[in-house]
Amino acid sequence: MLYDLTVPAYQNGLGALSGELSRALAWGTENSIGELQFAAARLAPDMFPLAAQVRYSCVQALQPLARLADMTIPDFPDDAVDFAGMQDQVAATLAILDAVDPAAMGKDGDRPISLDLPNGMVFDMTALAYVRDWAQPQFHFHRVAAYAVMRHMGVPLGKADYAAYMMRHLRPGTAPAA
Repeated sequence: MLYDLTVPAYQNGLGALSGELSRALAWGTENSIGELQFAAARLAPDMFPLAAQVRYSCVQALQPLARLADMTIPDFPDDAVDFAGMQDQVAATLAILDAVDPAAMGKDGDRPISLDLPNGMVFDMTALAYVRDWAQPQFHFHRVAAYAVMRHMGVPLGKADYAAYMMRHLRPGTAPAA
Protein backbone atom coordinates (compact mmCIF):
# COMPACT_ATOMS: atom_id res chain seq x y z
CA MET A 1 0.00 0.00 0.00
CA LEU A 2 2.69 2.55 0.96
CA TYR A 3 4.67 1.71 -2.17
CA ASP A 4 1.57 2.06 -4.36
CA LEU A 5 0.83 5.51 -2.93
CA THR A 6 4.34 6.85 -3.46
CA VAL A 7 6.75 5.33 -5.97
CA PRO A 8 4.43 5.04 -9.01
CA ALA A 9 3.17 8.60 -8.46
CA TYR A 10 6.73 9.91 -8.26
CA GLN A 11 7.73 7.95 -11.36
CA ASN A 12 4.77 9.44 -13.24
CA GLY A 13 5.48 12.97 -12.08
CA LEU A 14 9.22 12.85 -12.72
CA GLY A 15 8.73 11.28 -16.14
CA ALA A 16 6.39 14.13 -17.07
CA LEU A 17 8.84 16.65 -15.59
CA SER A 18 11.59 15.24 -17.80
CA GLY A 19 9.38 15.74 -20.85
CA GLU A 20 8.58 19.31 -19.78
CA LEU A 21 12.28 20.08 -19.34
CA SER A 22 12.93 18.77 -22.87
CA ARG A 23 10.19 20.99 -24.25
CA ALA A 24 11.50 23.99 -22.31
CA LEU A 25 15.02 23.47 -23.68
CA ALA A 26 13.76 23.26 -27.26
CA TRP A 27 11.44 26.24 -26.83
CA GLY A 28 14.18 28.27 -25.15
CA THR A 29 16.58 27.52 -28.00
CA GLU A 30 13.98 28.62 -30.57
CA ASN A 31 13.24 31.80 -28.59
CA SER A 32 16.78 32.76 -27.54
CA ILE A 33 16.25 32.10 -23.84
CA GLY A 34 19.38 30.64 -22.30
CA GLU A 35 19.59 27.66 -20.02
CA LEU A 36 20.99 29.74 -17.17
CA GLN A 37 17.98 32.05 -17.47
CA PHE A 38 15.70 29.05 -17.07
CA ALA A 39 17.69 27.53 -14.22
CA ALA A 40 17.54 30.83 -12.29
CA ALA A 41 13.91 31.68 -13.14
CA ARG A 42 11.46 31.88 -10.25
CA LEU A 43 7.84 32.83 -9.71
CA ALA A 44 8.50 35.27 -6.87
CA PRO A 45 11.61 36.74 -5.26
CA ASP A 46 11.26 34.57 -2.15
CA MET A 47 10.66 31.32 -4.04
CA PHE A 48 13.26 28.83 -5.22
CA PRO A 49 14.29 28.95 -8.90
CA LEU A 50 13.51 26.25 -11.45
CA ALA A 51 16.73 24.33 -10.82
CA ALA A 52 15.96 24.10 -7.09
CA GLN A 53 12.34 23.10 -7.76
CA VAL A 54 13.60 20.23 -9.93
CA ARG A 55 16.15 19.20 -7.29
CA TYR A 56 13.54 19.33 -4.53
CA SER A 57 11.11 17.30 -6.66
CA CYS A 58 13.78 14.61 -6.81
CA VAL A 59 14.67 14.86 -3.12
CA GLN A 60 11.01 14.72 -2.08
CA ALA A 61 10.50 11.60 -4.22
CA LEU A 62 13.38 9.87 -2.43
CA GLN A 63 12.82 10.91 1.18
CA PRO A 64 9.92 8.47 1.72
CA LEU A 65 12.28 5.65 0.72
CA ALA A 66 14.65 6.62 3.50
CA ARG A 67 11.89 6.94 6.07
CA LEU A 68 9.64 4.02 5.07
CA ALA A 69 12.08 1.53 3.52
CA ASP A 70 15.17 2.47 5.52
CA MET A 71 17.08 3.00 2.27
CA THR A 72 20.16 5.14 1.95
CA ILE A 73 19.39 7.81 -0.61
CA PRO A 74 21.81 10.08 -2.43
CA ASP A 75 22.07 13.71 -1.61
CA PHE A 76 21.58 16.27 -4.35
CA PRO A 77 23.36 19.12 -2.56
CA ASP A 78 23.52 21.53 -5.49
CA ASP A 79 21.09 22.93 -8.00
CA ALA A 80 21.86 22.11 -11.60
CA VAL A 81 23.01 24.98 -13.79
CA ASP A 82 21.56 23.69 -17.05
CA PHE A 83 18.96 21.35 -18.49
CA ALA A 84 21.42 18.45 -18.74
CA GLY A 85 22.08 18.69 -15.02
CA MET A 86 18.37 18.86 -14.19
CA GLN A 87 17.71 15.87 -16.45
CA ASP A 88 20.57 13.98 -14.77
CA GLN A 89 18.96 14.54 -11.35
CA VAL A 90 15.59 13.34 -12.64
CA ALA A 91 17.16 10.29 -14.35
CA ALA A 92 19.13 9.35 -11.23
CA THR A 93 15.99 9.60 -9.11
CA LEU A 94 13.97 7.51 -11.56
CA ALA A 95 16.68 4.84 -11.57
CA ILE A 96 16.48 4.60 -7.78
CA LEU A 97 12.68 4.49 -7.83
CA ASP A 98 12.77 1.77 -10.52
CA ALA A 99 14.94 -0.38 -8.23
CA VAL A 100 12.74 -0.14 -5.12
CA ASP A 101 11.40 -3.44 -3.82
CA PRO A 102 7.74 -2.76 -3.02
CA ALA A 103 7.97 -5.03 0.03
CA ALA A 104 10.68 -2.80 1.51
CA MET A 105 8.16 0.00 1.96
CA GLY A 106 6.06 -2.18 4.24
CA LYS A 107 2.33 -2.61 4.42
CA ASP A 108 1.76 -1.28 7.92
CA GLY A 109 0.27 2.15 7.43
CA ASP A 110 -0.30 2.40 11.18
CA ARG A 111 3.36 2.12 12.17
CA PRO A 112 4.68 5.23 13.91
CA ILE A 113 6.81 7.70 11.97
CA SER A 114 8.74 10.63 13.41
CA LEU A 115 9.43 13.55 11.11
CA ASP A 116 12.15 15.89 12.39
CA LEU A 117 12.55 19.20 10.58
CA PRO A 118 15.79 21.21 10.55
CA ASN A 119 14.10 24.01 12.52
CA GLY A 120 13.57 21.69 15.49
CA MET A 121 9.91 20.87 14.90
CA VAL A 122 9.05 17.18 15.28
CA PHE A 123 5.89 15.56 13.96
CA ASP A 124 4.69 12.15 15.19
CA MET A 125 2.27 10.36 12.89
CA THR A 126 1.51 7.06 11.24
CA ALA A 127 3.25 5.96 8.06
CA LEU A 128 0.02 6.47 6.12
CA ALA A 129 -0.44 9.98 7.53
CA TYR A 130 3.17 10.75 6.63
CA VAL A 131 2.57 9.72 3.01
CA ARG A 132 -0.78 11.49 2.72
CA ASP A 133 -0.06 14.64 4.73
CA TRP A 134 3.64 15.24 4.13
CA ALA A 135 5.37 13.17 1.44
CA GLN A 136 2.81 13.58 -1.34
CA PRO A 137 2.13 17.31 -0.78
CA GLN A 138 5.86 18.09 -0.59
CA PHE A 139 6.60 16.28 -3.85
CA HIS A 140 3.67 17.80 -5.72
CA PHE A 141 4.36 21.32 -4.43
CA HIS A 142 7.83 21.36 -5.97
CA ARG A 143 6.65 19.50 -9.07
CA VAL A 144 3.91 22.08 -9.71
CA ALA A 145 6.29 24.95 -8.97
CA ALA A 146 8.74 23.64 -11.61
CA TYR A 147 5.91 23.41 -14.15
CA ALA A 148 4.70 26.91 -13.22
CA VAL A 149 8.17 28.44 -13.62
CA MET A 150 8.46 27.00 -17.12
CA ARG A 151 4.99 28.30 -17.99
CA HIS A 152 5.92 31.68 -16.51
CA MET A 153 8.95 31.76 -18.81
CA GLY A 154 6.61 31.24 -21.79
CA VAL A 155 7.05 27.54 -22.50
CA PRO A 156 3.81 26.34 -24.13
CA LEU A 157 3.00 23.55 -21.67
CA GLY A 158 -0.47 22.37 -20.76
CA LYS A 159 -2.21 19.87 -18.56
CA ALA A 160 -1.49 17.14 -21.10
CA ASP A 161 2.23 17.74 -20.50
CA TYR A 162 1.84 17.77 -16.73
CA ALA A 163 -0.09 14.48 -16.76
CA ALA A 164 1.52 12.95 -19.86
CA TYR A 165 1.58 9.53 -18.17
CA MET A 166 -2.21 9.36 -18.48
CA MET A 167 -1.94 8.68 -22.21
CA ARG A 168 -1.18 5.03 -21.48
CA HIS A 169 -4.72 4.78 -20.08
CA LEU A 170 -6.44 6.48 -23.03
CA ARG A 171 -9.10 4.34 -24.64
CA PRO A 172 -8.29 3.99 -28.36
CA GLY A 173 -10.39 6.17 -30.60
CA THR A 174 -11.42 8.62 -27.87
CA ALA A 175 -8.80 11.35 -28.34
CA PRO A 176 -10.16 14.55 -29.88
CA ALA A 177 -9.15 15.25 -33.46
CA ALA A 178 -6.30 17.77 -33.71
